[in-house]
Amino acid sequence: MNMMRISLELASHNKSYEDVATKFFEHFLYIAAAMRNIGGKGIDLWDEGDEFFYDVLSMPNGRAKPLKVRSLVGLIPLLAVEVLDPQVLNSVPGFKQRMEWILQNKPELASLVSRWWTAGTGHTHLLSLLRGHRMKCLLKRMLDEGEFLSPWGIRALSKYHEEHPYVFHHNGCQFTVKYLPGESDSSLFGGNSNWRGPVWMPVNYLLVEALRKFHAYYGDDFKVECPTGSGQKRTLHDVADCLAERLAAPFLLNGRGERPILSGNGGWVRDEHFRDLVLFHEYIHGETGRGVGASHQTGWTGLVAHLMTHDSHAVEPKGPAAKKDDQQLQGSLR
Repeated sequence: MNMMRISLELASHNKSYEDVATKFFEHFLYIAAAMRNIGGKGIDLWDEGDEFFYDVLSMPNGRAKPLKVRSLVGLIPLLAVEVLDPQVLNSVPGFKQRMEWILQNKPELASLVSRWWTAGTGHTHLLSLLRGHRMKCLLKRMLDEGEFLSPWGIRALSKYHEEHPYVFHHNGCQFTVKYLPGESDSSLFGGNSNWRGPVWMPVNYLLVEALRKFHAYYGDDFKVECPTGSGQKRTLHDVADCLAERLAAPFLLNGRGERPILSGNGGWVRDEHFRDLVLFHEYIHGETGRGVGASHQTGWTGLVAHLMTHDSHAVEPKGPAAKKDDQQLQGSLR
């Protein structure tokens, strides 16, 4: 979807890119079909009972087994979304014509994705792997503070697996995946790379962007509970802002005059000469907000600057003592 959008942007200057955009649109549909029929065995990555997407392991005996680990893998389908308005479509008539031909003449593919023909807010059209029901199911888990939603963003692995580790048995061996909010307890991948619990900025950033796109189509009438179980109904735009606030929180001064991202750096966390020297760690501890891994990962953790300066989103400091310093920080980021 991202590549299709880039191609459509380029097509406004060079019409040959309309063919490229069509190719990526077709790939999108074929991926949707593959998710419903893994390996041609009729296996769907979507689990109707759990209402979640799972990886599927191809076994030596030719069978396939779902790996019921609630991880970011199951939330990735949320990212496959684009909203096209009439102005964009009318500027690429060749792409529009071919896309509509595919959707009309290949109903088995068109039925796998969002209802393209139903216009949304502002006469927009939605291209997504998810229809409303499945999206709500994923968001219900994602926004559950007992699962994915931490005070600092979306965890890479559901906290559910802290008390319920996933165990896979094969050929006399046992493999376990459990919730680890900080450093890995394994020496695999160098020992400091962990996708089993911490908050990773790049995927969280894409989730915020996806929520904003869904809101552009569904509008203010479409609301979900956030956090799950709170009874608070919010628009997808508000949910995106809520997530952006949590992602910014580790970098801002709290009521104690500390930045959680620096909490593993001894006296730095309170020293007025050092506490404003903000580091952009590789990932963030899912429970404390402490920076973990490489300390200068500005290539992706620096995305927090964009979240903090988004036009529709204002990050508020956590206490009176933090206000002045954080205004200076946000000013320097701008």
